Amino acid sequence: MNGPIQTPSRGWWRVSLADRMAELRPREGQIFLVLSLIIGALTGLAVVAFILLTERLGMRLYPVGGARWRRLLFPVAGSLGIGYLLYRFFPNARGSGVPQTKAALFAREGRITLRTVLGKFFCTSVTLASGIPLGREGPSVQVGAGIGSVLGRLLGLGPEQVKKLVPVGAAAAIAAAFNTPLAAVVFSLEEIMGDLNAPLMGGVVLASATSWMVLRLLLGDHPLFKVPQYRLVSPAEFAVYAVLGVAGGVVSAAFARVLLGLRARFLRFPRNTVWFQPVAGGLLVGLVGWFVPQVLGVGYGFVGDALNGHMAVRLMLLLLVLKLITVTTSYASGNAGGIFGPALFLGAMLGGAVGTVAHHLFPAATATPGAYALVGMGAVFAGVVRAPMTSVLMIFETTQDYAVIVPLMIANLVSLFVASLLQHEPIYEALAVQDGIHLPTRQTVSGQRRAASIMKPASQLLPAEMTVRDALEHIRPTASSPEAFRTWLVADRRGVIGVLDLARLEGEASADKQLCELIDALAFPHIHADQGLDLALERMGRDQLEILPVVNRADVHKLEGIVTLRDVLDAYGVSRG
Repeated sequence: MNGPIQTPSRGWWRVSLADRMAELRPREGQIFLVLSLIIGALTGLAVVAFILLTERLGMRLYPVGGARWRRLLFPVAGSLGIGYLLYRFFPNARGSGVPQTKAALFAREGRITLRTVLGKFFCTSVTLASGIPLGREGPSVQVGAGIGSVLGRLLGLGPEQVKKLVPVGAAAAIAAAFNTPLAAVVFSLEEIMGDLNAPLMGGVVLASATSWMVLRLLLGDHPLFKVPQYRLVSPAEFAVYAVLGVAGGVVSAAFARVLLGLRARFLRFPRNTVWFQPVAGGLLVGLVGWFVPQVLGVGYGFVGDALNGHMAVRLMLLLLVLKLITVTTSYASGNAGGIFGPALFLGAMLGGAVGTVAHHLFPAATATPGAYALVGMGAVFAGVVRAPMTSVLMIFETTQDYAVIVPLMIANLVSLFVASLLQHEPIYEALAVQDGIHLPTRQTVSGQRRAASIMKPASQLLPAEMTVRDALEHIRPTASSPEAFRTWLVADRRGVIGVLDLARLEGEASADKQLCELIDALAFPHIHADQGLDLALERMGRDQLEILPVVNRADVHKLEGIVTLRDVLDAYGVSRG
């Protein structure tokens, strides 16, 4: 006789955990703080492991007195091996980690997978140990945010609750990576959340403090840099700090422009070359490192030399130029690593050089070069990352000296102003756009008249490989109809990549071109579902289009629907008669 039929069920522990979370849901605030403590502790452990693994592996690859060939072989081998792993297994672990963390928060419901966390940790560790001159702080942010995301989803929390844990993990990572818990809190709110008034302060502070305590317990009370006591010699120095701010803004903008320009070129290469592209950065680093070994790695030891006035001005200027070139090429070619550390390095070299010249010209009225190297670090960091408050607090926590605050604020604000003039778009936002990720801004409309309210499915897309002549033959039978649209979407294997109208196609009829040659796949007219119809109308008028694709924020090529000029006007009660 057949027994009762048993329905498949989840494991007992999962059911029990889900029931327990349902019981605790009314005490959501307390649960959030407990999770912040756990995330802070786990992230602190991860960053400590990151530091130890990177340093010890680097010491094995580059022992004191090691042969010169190591400086050429290991950057190339490391970038080649990690490039393949990133392409084959960990595609979301490329880059610095900060744009990816913001994308997870604003466009992916806080989702960062465990595979990405593990891949980021391993690939970045090997990359940095092999001598690639990128930083560990940005990757630490993605690892910390990923720990929060994985833990939240493991406990069965909803997307909104998981999203709250992302900036918590990011703050914990910065607190341990820089040994600056206060700056970590401000960075998480200022850069990750984009709102210093975000209602997550309690959890962010708790995670930052916990991570910082884990760091101190395991590695001791050792500041990232040993900085001499700061002293303002004369009020006239404020003018020199303003000049340093201008120089810092120029260097910051140059860094961003070169990096974004090189990265745009690498992104245009065929997709099957992605795994091999990081070798370009590794080879350049190896060749430069053959002659100037100070270029290898993030170079915090040389930053310490500049802060203590132990470097010649010519070497600082040389390293400023070489580091800018090798860092931008390494990052743009696809190596795993961040730009926090390189920004601090460039700032120290720039500030040290400016301070050396100023002290040589006005020895009685200026401080030693190390003071300017310290302020230069903050100025370039503020210009590159566009987080001036984080920069001020980070340097203040490093020195624990209030006297440095005013010179630092002057240099930071001047640098931020100059960098914003020369490079309008912040670097993290620009990197996200290059990856097809469009993060929401404060101008995102939250009212009722949004694109989502009138969006409808796309009816017809033209293949990107189709020629202009074939396209015209295909659309002319329907384009003559008075009710037909005269705008078409163009798509390839990635999804939608552009919009073309009839006038543009007829203008290119004599040329033997494919449709993909007429459009820019990274910057085509579009709108997101949460944006307002007024923005859709503005973009239609600017580009003279009747249709706009509605695309996903996390992937600009993922088509969610279309909005038409006819429907936008109907929504506003305007008839085209």
